[in-house]
Amino acid sequence: MFPGATADRSSAKYVVVGAPLDVSTSFQPGTRFGPDRVRRFAETYDDYDHRTDQFFSELDVHDAGDVRAWDDTPDYVEWLRGTLTDVVWDDAVPVTVGGEHTVSAAGVAAVDPDVFVCLDAHLDLRDDYDGNPWSHAAVTRRILDGWPGESDVPTVDGVVVLGARTGSPEEWERAAAADVTVVPPEAVSEWTPDFGDDTSVYLSVDIDAADPAFAPGTGTMEPFGLTPREMRDVVRAVAPYVRGFDVVEVNDRDDGQAAALAGKLLREFVFSHADQS
Repeated sequence: MFPGATADRSSAKYVVVGAPLDVSTSFQPGTRFGPDRVRRFAETYDDYDHRTDQFFSELDVHDAGDVRAWDDTPDYVEWLRGTLTDVVWDDAVPVTVGGEHTVSAAGVAAVDPDVFVCLDAHLDLRDDYDGNPWSHAAVTRRILDGWPGESDVPTVDGVVVLGARTGSPEEWERAAAADVTVVPPEAVSEWTPDFGDDTSVYLSVDIDAADPAFAPGTGTMEPFGLTPREMRDVVRAVAPYVRGFDVVEVNDRDDGQAAALAGKLLREFVFSHADQS
């Protein structure tokens, strides 16, 4: 159980769902251990948040456990979508803990937001990676342009990628379109959301947005990244618009730095979202 997630499912305003998918990782696998590590390394955090004057355990957070993963990615993502849709239908906010970034496609399909905002070192705008359209390297493309062979899956009106610092020529070409905004690492501290009051957002935190000095436990490290404070500030700023949240790409290849950061950012989201409710 995520520490402090003590609410019953029936009364929950936030529902944590683990999604330990670890199929398409292209360098260092281990995201199957992500949900458990995030829970474990959040155990030391105080229940009380001085900034918002709230106790995490009083914010009606429920941990629904993990949706066990298998190796048929499209089938798993569809099943996960159903689980997260149930959370939405119960008027709660789904909070997914990955798992590889592919699981964000399920969260976005369940929430059906206007805009997808993600903290990420990579553009993830490939149409496929090594012939696989369900690779973690193609997830933002799936969210933006749709799922292969599926016509009933909602897509977003726009994408904002914060902290991206690498991509293929084709990805940069897709990123130049009007429905994509890329904010490089050096500009993230100056970025502020300018969404309308009625704009709904899904916020995804790929832990590799952080410089690997802060979060080495991830599949594809990319230097010259963000600081934890910069990521925290984005989460706080975007939280008022958010209908669904995830933190992904934590693995077991460090001493807990990535998991500790992921758990802290998850808490920052809940505190910030609840504070404006």
